[in-house]
Amino acid sequence: MNGGLVAMKAILDQLKPSERKAADYILEHPKDVVKLSVQKLAEYSGVSEATIIRLTKTMNMKGFQELKLRIAGDLSSNIPTGVYEEIKMGASVEEIIQAVSNNNKQSIQDTISVLSFEEVERAAEALAKARKIDVYGMGASAVIAQDIHQKLNRINWWCQAYADFHAQLTSAVTLTDRDVAFGISYSGQTNEIIESLSEAKKQGATIITLTKFGSSPVADLGDIRLFTSSVEQSIRSGAMASRIAQLNVVDILFITIASRQQDKVIPLLDKTRVAVGQRTKRT
Repeated sequence: MNGGLVAMKAILDQLKPSERKAADYILEHPKDVVKLSVQKLAEYSGVSEATIIRLTKTMNMKGFQELKLRIAGDLSSNIPTGVYEEIKMGASVEEIIQAVSNNNKQSIQDTISVLSFEEVERAAEALAKARKIDVYGMGASAVIAQDIHQKLNRINWWCQAYADFHAQLTSAVTLTDRDVAFGISYSGQTNEIIESLSEAKKQGATIITLTKFGSSPVADLGDIRLFTSSVEQSIRSGAMASRIAQLNVVDILFITIASRQQDKVIPLLDKTRVAVGQRTKRT
């Protein structure tokens, strides 16, 4: 169990002043915090015990004990968290290869720390039960939506991906309580996704969201919330790293579905693989 430090860094800018004060103390003294009681941490950081508890709730944790366990896991893993390389313009090809690859790997590692096993399971179950699945993404997130569409179509599930706002709204108002609307927005602030998911929610559809970790308008609409790590905005490859993290979550979700329904899914995957392979040989 780890991810305490990654999660805390990801939501720093969203915290109230008193919670930020506690978070800053924790990030500066992680080795000490794992040995402290909530009373002592409150005393040392200059906030109330209630503030500490609110902070853990904001981080989607059950309480202070879970936070300590996750921080201890971070410290014992010896794996750097939240450390991304700035890519210098004019760098050599070798330096670019290393920096981009390291940032992509770091985003996946950090995402593992903030991705809830329970929410992945719930998302897989909701998708498996859905009559229809509509996926919404704008800009770079549309690529992620299309990837979900392609994967679920391969196993003969009714799934559509929409990158156009009007098409998203049209889709949303026709959904029912038997359907799923899957909204993707790294920032969690994309107005088109907010409006589309809000309409889908009015129709009773189950809402799944995929955003960076923390509270946001998009994530807050979700019945099921999937998170990736928050990549620093100063990183020039941030958009690339966040996309890789999102694609990794989609792969995790798809394999979870496949593993739960092997008898149905594997034959369809084999069938589509053979069909595409034969077409490739002819061309």
